[in-house]
Amino acid sequence: MLEILIHGAVSSAIYAMLAVGFTLIFGVARVLNLAHGSFYALGAYGAYVLTTQLKVPLFPAALLAVALVALFGVVVERVLVRPMRGSQLAVLMITLAVALVVEQALFLTFGSEYRNVPAFVDEKFTIGGVDVGGQRLLALGVGAASVGTLWLFIQRTRLGSAILAISQDPVAAGYMGIPSDRIFSIVMAISAGLAAAAGVLAGPFLSVQPTMWLLPIVKAFAIVVVGGLGSIPGSILAAMMLGYAETIVGYLISTSWTEIVSVFATLLMLVVRPAGFFGRRAAF
Repeated sequence: MLEILIHGAVSSAIYAMLAVGFTLIFGVARVLNLAHGSFYALGAYGAYVLTTQLKVPLFPAALLAVALVALFGVVVERVLVRPMRGSQLAVLMITLAVALVVEQALFLTFGSEYRNVPAFVDEKFTIGGVDVGGQRLLALGVGAASVGTLWLFIQRTRLGSAILAISQDPVAAGYMGIPSDRIFSIVMAISAGLAAAAGVLAGPFLSVQPTMWLLPIVKAFAIVVVGGLGSIPGSILAAMMLGYAETIVGYLISTSWTEIVSVFATLLMLVVRPAGFFGRRAAF
């Protein structure tokens, strides 16, 4: 039971980092960013390149990888998403195209082989008789801290208030002098940075290869559907539910069945409560 609690918490923290960024950009800009999983992959590959090929120390490499992916997210938002934001279908298509281009670029650059991202903590720790990798515990701590910090930032800062205002009524916020385009870029940077940080943290104990972007976007979409589109508390709750559900299924049945959990949860929620647990969009 303790092993399920610990590993479920680790999965939940990684999923929360992915889903909170995904739902944040939807709640503010009203766009579904299918390139979100690519930010996760680029974070992992960025840490790999900086540490193993450019010989940058691990901690600065991780920070630099997250910063570069956040900058890439801003470029994607300004150059590709912003001109098409009036059409949901156009944004879906262009962000999917970005994801596929990133995947092919990674294939051409690194091949299809799995890559090893260095771990921040190599040691294993024993908690209540359960051996847990130090990197997993670090991912749990940093994930929880990142999501909590984002929540405080949105609720307690002036910029966070501007983000809330845009999410609730962009027209009224514009009349109040809040620059919506600038806010969209900032939110995209936060979203991309969170996904990249998840990739950096999970890379050492998960598969790092060019197609790794697909599964995170499926899980992020499942989480925001279950939690409620645009709701950060809903995404956190759904991430915990999905993380523990997958862990329980993996231990009791088989790990090959875990990927079905997110799909089943999405279908069930769409049938029972299409708006998700927290009801409506933009419910920060």
